[in-house]
Amino acid sequence: MNILILGSGGREHTFAWKIAQSPKCKQLFVAPGNSGTAEVATNVNISETDFDAIKELVLNENIELVVVGPEAPLVAGVHDYFLNDDDIKHVKVIGPQKASAELEGSKEFAKEFMMRHNIPTAAYESFTAETVEKGYAFLETLNPPYVLKADGLAAGKGVVILNDLDEAKAELKSMLVDAKFGQASTKVVIEEFLDGIELSCFVLTDGENYKILPTAKDYKRIGEGDTGLNTGGMGAVSPVPFATDEFLNKIEERIVKPTIEGFKKDKLPYVGFVFIGLIKVENDDPKVIEYNVRMGDPETEVVFPRMKNDLVEVLQAMGNGTLNEIDIEIDERAATTVMLVSGGYPEAYEKGKEITGIEAINGSIAFHAGAQLKNGKVITSGGRVMAITSYGNTYQEAIKKSYQNIEKLHFDKMNYRKDIGFDL
Repeated sequence: MNILILGSGGREHTFAWKIAQSPKCKQLFVAPGNSGTAEVATNVNISETDFDAIKELVLNENIELVVVGPEAPLVAGVHDYFLNDDDIKHVKVIGPQKASAELEGSKEFAKEFMMRHNIPTAAYESFTAETVEKGYAFLETLNPPYVLKADGLAAGKGVVILNDLDEAKAELKSMLVDAKFGQASTKVVIEEFLDGIELSCFVLTDGENYKILPTAKDYKRIGEGDTGLNTGGMGAVSPVPFATDEFLNKIEERIVKPTIEGFKKDKLPYVGFVFIGLIKVENDDPKVIEYNVRMGDPETEVVFPRMKNDLVEVLQAMGNGTLNEIDIEIDERAATTVMLVSGGYPEAYEKGKEITGIEAINGSIAFHAGAQLKNGKVITSGGRVMAITSYGNTYQEAIKKSYQNIEKLHFDKMNYRKDIGFDL
């Protein structure tokens, strides 16, 4: 079958790398794609939110399956667009419909969903510019640190954690009154800080059945020792060593099952990936920090390499409602990835730097993210440039291999964290 992936990051390159291995995939297209997807698929210069152009491509190339990578097209309703158009409604779309995508599109919507279905999470309240004074008062009732979240999509940068009450009040004003995150922070969720260690759980669902993929842990902060600004993710490890069978069972019983049942009860149509950002607090209890309605990045770069299944078969089962007939097979080895980023990221950075040494990589996989082809050369085009993934019998062995291969790579002002996995 002919397949289209929407998106241009490291997650989408990993999807393309995995899908291209399937004998069921005849032709693979990525819109808009990057220099990595160009090696295994045909890139088409269309924005992932230009639905009319996507429709034209789907019809011209006889595409039967569309896999949505990032959140923006899902929150904008790409799945609904297909279902409401007689010419393309036969095409299977992997990714939830607009109503369900609000789980990521609105922090408040997600919190209300969790409260309704008794899914363990932090206590919270929501505020707008009109209720900013009440927000200050609510902050005064909490113990530091203070967690402020822009309600809408802010490209992974809308969460601020501060230890000082006055700073937290100033940040709340900056988000609500001064529109620090634009439209995304017209509403802000303030919640209690949960102390513990974080991990990510990924669930596949066809709307009725579900399968759980391997756990992963990503590293969000730019600096060593988890310091500095939040990023889209600086590296990841899978499996998570502290996630025992007993703990994984708690996640499934207390969080995954009520989430899938909640979709049914609330009549939220959901075919796709559910990312559950978790924290392990005292007593080994898992609580939900957030939902995403797609695979995480860079966790995809360690989770999919560990999946032995033909991914196209799995995606077809999701689209056809037969996920219960599939057994997910997992590679026993650990996988790790380290993200190379542009100097200055996550603040201002320069693009257009040539990346050299990719052909010298041995024993690791380079998943391209913010990288494009220009005149036959691979150049930087974003903040997070490339994820170097390796396998190992232990995560320590895998991480060592990633770092050895990173030494062969170069671009001007290249930056990366040298301590991925440090806290395990």
